[in-house]
Formats: sequence, C-alpha cells, structure tokens
Amino acid sequence: MLNIVLFGPPGAGKGTQSEKLINHFGLTHLSTGDLFRKHLGEGTELGQLAKKYMNEGRLVPDEVVIKMVEQKISDSKNTKGFIFDGFPRTTAQAEALDQMLEKHDLEISGMIALDVDQEILRARIKERGKTSNRVDDQDDAKITTRIKVYLDETLPVADFYQKQGKYQKINGVGEIDEIFNSIKSVIESY
Repeated sequence: MLNIVLFGPPGAGKGTQSEKLINHFGLTHLSTGDLFRKHLGEGTELGQLAKKYMNEGRLVPDEVVIKMVEQKISDSKNTKGFIFDGFPRTTAQAEALDQMLEKHDLEISGMIALDVDQEILRARIKERGKTSNRVDDQDDAKITTRIKVYLDETLPVADFYQKQGKYQKINGVGEIDEIFNSIKSVIESY
C-alpha cells in the first residue's frame, strides 16, 4: 500500500498536487483541512475546537487532529493507500501517525516536501484568500504567524522522515504539471 506524506508550508501547493496524485495513483486523500471542514460543517465538538485555533492562525492541538485522522483511516478500508496532506505537522504527530498506521499494518512509504520561497507563499495565500473565506488566508499578521509556526514547529517533521530514509524535497515553484511529474517520479521509485 502506498502512503505518502505531502509536506510543505501553507501555500506550497499541497492541495493542488494532492488532487492530481489521488487521481493518478487512486489514493485516499487525508487532508486535515478537509477533516476540519467536515467536522466544522457537521458542528462536531472536534470541529468547534479546530475552528477556534484555525481562526487564530495557530495549529490545532495534536489530540484533536489525531482523533480525526484515525477516524478517517478506520473508515477507509478498501483503499490503495493514503496521501497525507497537511499532516503530520509536528514530530509528535509523526510519531503518533507511525504508531496508528502500525495498528492497521501500514507504514509511510515516503515524505515529499514542496519547497517554496516565503514571498511566493505569501502571494499564493493572499490570492487563495480571495476565494477561500478563511480568515487566516486574508490577514498579513496571521499569514506571518502561520509561516513562522511552520518553520518553528512543522519543519522538524522533515528531519523525522529523513532519519527514516523517507524524505525527498521537490521544487514547488513552476508549472503545476511540471511539479506533478517530479512528484510522480519520486513516488514511482518507491
């Protein structure tokens, strides 16, 4: 089973590339953003907790995210694999994900990190904010907070997978199909 962590800062293009990878490889998309929206839309307790943190531009606490992710994995029995988009965001989440997957006799095949300059990230997020209705996509201070949180708290996850020999960095700037072909080549080498 193919289980890919698609990694990168906010605005790197994870959502766009995830769609293409899902269609090409037949994977189940596991996006914390989608899980948050599902729980928010259904008004669940987990959704309300997530909303509070997201509106402040902060990471949702691990225990909330992990509960959402495990529920999705348990509900997706007949899949060719998962593409993890926006998760794990901390080393503790990466460790919890490995333990969770082990319970289901699964493991991460690899992490693919999209590398994008901060100024390009800011421009992409602001552009996305015109249609996303996300408070944290529209406010410069919140965008700065999200990028800082990524650098301080999320970037160490790359080291976690690098130590396992599962890390590959891809240039996340260029034509969408060009970036997709680079990612596809890495996945096909697994």
